[in-house]
Amino acid sequence: MDPNYALFAKVVAEGSLSAAARALGISPAMASKRLARLEDRLGAQLLHRTTRRIALTEAGAELHREVAEILVRIGEAEARVRKTGRGPAGRLRVTAPTSFGRLHVAPLLPAFLARYPEVELEIDLSDDYVDMLDRQIHLAIRIATEPGPEFVAHRIADNRRVLCAAPAYVAAAGLPATPADLAKHRLIAADGQLPWRLVSGHKRAEVAGPSHVRTNSSELIRELALGGVGVALRSLWDAGAALADGRLTRVLPEWEGSTEVGIYAVHPRSRRVLPAARAFAEFVEQGLAGAAAAEWGYGG
Repeated sequence: MDPNYALFAKVVAEGSLSAAARALGISPAMASKRLARLEDRLGAQLLHRTTRRIALTEAGAELHREVAEILVRIGEAEARVRKTGRGPAGRLRVTAPTSFGRLHVAPLLPAFLARYPEVELEIDLSDDYVDMLDRQIHLAIRIATEPGPEFVAHRIADNRRVLCAAPAYVAAAGLPATPADLAKHRLIAADGQLPWRLVSGHKRAEVAGPSHVRTNSSELIRELALGGVGVALRSLWDAGAALADGRLTRVLPEWEGSTEVGIYAVHPRSRRVLPAARAFAEFVEQGLAGAAAAEWGYGG
């Protein structure tokens, strides 16, 4: 790779030509000449330069996205070569849904880091859809139907979902006898979670909204269900403890959410999976298997 690309990336990272030159051990004049040669060869201006700051041009921004990705992959490749035979190591960027990450991924992290002390873990908990390539994410834990063809996805656990409500709500509103009866009840779901697709053996049913409360937070829906606001369709990893101790009760227990939704470890198909990412996915899968059998009401 042309070293002038690395210079260009360093200028963007440092925010000035002189700072980039110092970091690379060359003079500002030499850095300026090399950057000018790169612009001449590409036939495009990459940076707007003033006495105080630099700013990317449109062409520069497009080039920087590509160059930054390549440099990251080169750095990862070098790290793998340097650490051959020493097990998973180096930087690992992971993202996971907020509630699931807090309840079921976070408790596994101390043991994972103890087993792989050379892994430099960066983990982001977010319910937003994260662009893995743009954010340089190596591995995502996602709860969804089969992820798209641009990803390699491994289903690490099932996501069993049940209808539930607080005993106080059931005492006041009664229990529905069929999915159709849910039209007479207050339904609560986060944005995008309705309609509910339910299964019971070979039978199928769809329950439409609207939700009694509008929110983008799945965690808030759980709290509303616990507070007796209405009927919710909740994952057992989220509601299992409350069902076990009686804070929630099953509604239409012969019906459950469609099994299309699973818990996946996902990485971009265009990027080689890191040993640390593979180790993390396997570690979480093993941890979830124990939690599923012990707490979620099902094995595997």
